[in-house]
Amino acid sequence: MISDNQTNTIYFSELLKTDFRFLKTSKQLISTLDDFGAKYNFLPETKDIWARDYMPIQINDDTYIEYRFDPDYLQKARKGYRDLKTYPDIVCDTLKLKTKKSDLIMDGGNFVKSTDCVILTDKIVKENRISYNKTNLIKKLQETFEVEKIVLIPWDKSEEYGHSDGMVRFIDNETVVTQYYFKDFEPMLKPLKQAGLKIEYIDYKVKEKDKRDWAYLNFLQTKDLILLPKFGIEHDDQAFEQIESFYPGYKGKIHQIDMNETVEFGGTLNCISWTTKE
Repeated sequence: MISDNQTNTIYFSELLKTDFRFLKTSKQLISTLDDFGAKYNFLPETKDIWARDYMPIQINDDTYIEYRFDPDYLQKARKGYRDLKTYPDIVCDTLKLKTKKSDLIMDGGNFVKSTDCVILTDKIVKENRISYNKTNLIKKLQETFEVEKIVLIPWDKSEEYGHSDGMVRFIDNETVVTQYYFKDFEPMLKPLKQAGLKIEYIDYKVKEKDKRDWAYLNFLQTKDLILLPKFGIEHDDQAFEQIESFYPGYKGKIHQIDMNETVEFGGTLNCISWTTKE
């Protein structure tokens, strides 16, 4: 499995540059990535900015797994929802990227990975219940993504999308960082511990809690940099200091991006990016 800290190229939806709601964000990103000398590009034929969810998952230098992107939150009866569904095969054809197709139903935002382990919320069990029971689903995930460990954590029902990438991130193959509010939540901690993972927590000493504080773990990571959300609140500096402490190899390579434009729609930097090793 290609882990985030092995990737070297970043992609965003072209809509990030053209949708007036996200112009400030895209300008910051382009300026920052240019300053870092980072390699980035924009994806054609997309219907929304959440590239992480629909783009394939790279498991080695030459293999990209294209799962079935058919999330429940784009199946709603409300007018226009289906129009927001991106078809990854169309995007990949435009990129001339060959993929290996899988019948697994999932989102890339519910796929937090190291080189030998993947963490997903148990929403994936519900999504694939017609084709796989839980035991067979875990086996299928192991075989498809060529990893030894599959860790299922509880779906945080306050987050309708059921994604894991705002709940937990790998620091290295042996250690993860998760949110302070899971410190005493054993259903979350137990599966991580059973997988042999050490657990760190991101926490804040602030006068007033902020509902956006989950989003600091939704940072964008490549081999060469970490882009960390900020919101103009007192949490920002503390988040930066903690991420710098958790990832000492990135000292001087962490930059904060104002993500107020996207967070109100449910995601930030990991959500809007797709990273590859090229």
